[in-house]
Formats: sequence, C-alpha cells, structure tokens
Amino acid sequence: MHFNYLKFEKRDKIGILTLNRPEALNALNEDVFKELACFLDDKETIQSIRVLVITGEGKAFIAGADIKAMQEYSTQTAYDFSEIGKKVFDQIANLDVPVIAAINGFALGGGLELALSCDIRVASEKARLGMPEVNLGLIPGFNGTQRLPRLVGAGNAMYLMMLGEGITAGEAYQLGVVQKLAPPETVLEVSLELAGKIASKSPNALRLIKEMVRNGLELSSKDAGKMESKEFGRLFKEDQKEREEGVTAFLEKRKPNW
Repeated sequence: MHFNYLKFEKRDKIGILTLNRPEALNALNEDVFKELACFLDDKETIQSIRVLVITGEGKAFIAGADIKAMQEYSTQTAYDFSEIGKKVFDQIANLDVPVIAAINGFALGGGLELALSCDIRVASEKARLGMPEVNLGLIPGFNGTQRLPRLVGAGNAMYLMMLGEGITAGEAYQLGVVQKLAPPETVLEVSLELAGKIASKSPNALRLIKEMVRNGLELSSKDAGKMESKEFGRLFKEDQKEREEGVTAFLEKRKPNW
C-alpha cells in the first residue's frame, strides 16, 4: 500500500507505524484518518505481526487535530470528523495484537487521544502531553472525555481537560497516563524492546487479556468476573493449543514455541 502520511515497516514480528506529516507536527485531518483506517483494515498485515508500535516522525508524536482545517467546519462536518476519529481510534483499541504508543514528542489533543487508544504508552522524558481543547472553546472529540477518566480517574481527567495545560512526561507517568519513560533518543528502541518481550508471549493469551480488560471496563465487576472465568475455562478445551505448549514448556524448562 502507498501512503502519503504513514510509513510502515516490520522488524521480525513487530510492526512500526509512523505518522509522517512532520511539517504539520503530524496533525490529524481527514486524509490522515482515512489512511489510518485503510492500514488498520489490512488484516493480512495485522495478522503478520505480534505487536504494533505507533510513533511520529520528527519532534512530535501528534500535536493534535489540524485546527486550520477545522476553521470552516459546520455542525455536521464537525460531527462527522469526530465520528471518523473515534472509529479509527476504536480500531486501534480493538486490534487483536497489543499496541504500544512510542511518544517521541508532543502528544496533545487528538494526539493524546490516539495514544490513549493504545494499550501501553512509552514516552520521551522531554515529551509534553495534554488536552488543550478548552483553550479553543472545544472539547476532546475522539473519545478523550471517556478514555482518560477510565485510565486516571475522573478527578485527574477533569483537571487535565479543564485546565487545558500540558504536563511533562514525568507528571504523565505519575498519573498513570504513561507506563514507561525513556531518554528522547531511545524512545523507539525502548518501545521495540518492550514490544519484543510482549511478542514472545502467547498470542492467544495476549488477545484475551486485551479483550477482557477492554470489555470488562464496560461491565459490572460481577459480570466481568464471570466473563473472565468463562474465557479461562475455554483455554482448557477450545483454545487449548497454546495453553498446552506453555504448560509443557514450563515443565520441561524450555521456552515455549508459539
């Protein structure tokens, strides 16, 4: 596939997707969303990798949505833009493989919302993150008002969105927005090292962990627990191949062959 705003490469079983619009700090517009949707719809590519790492070209991860392009939006076009972005970010969140955001620089507004749709976030120690939409008389439009409080709690989410100021990577780490920090020049390498460790695990178990966490957040604790027990039991019959290999490898004191 040919993309104008994306670059993709594979290193063994790890895919690296780079947003490549550095002249606009990788700002998100309709064309970028269309290319992301096209990439994420490519089942053959997704099935060929164990982990996907998403990063940005240049000094920004994603500086936000393309504000200049939004100047002439009507109520309907603004709604449509929000829906397109949410659909794409839901695609990222619902991929069968784990997704790591390698935040190499600014992750603001829609950029942070994209990072929140990933499973794990690694950030440069010099990165700045935030949701500044309130300063424009706007609100986050790509599910940020829903994903952020589920990650850091309502109070912290309100603080970040209502104040509209960026925070340091260290502050984001303390809040739990970011799971790992790295020197600026090694963000991608640290993310790939983490991806490599995850890629060595059972693909089926990783898929189920992701599915249980994502789906469980929408259920009561009781119903989520039942869902977990059902899937745990299913691993001993319907999806037993990887479970058998994992247990056998453990008992034989060797690495499992997934």
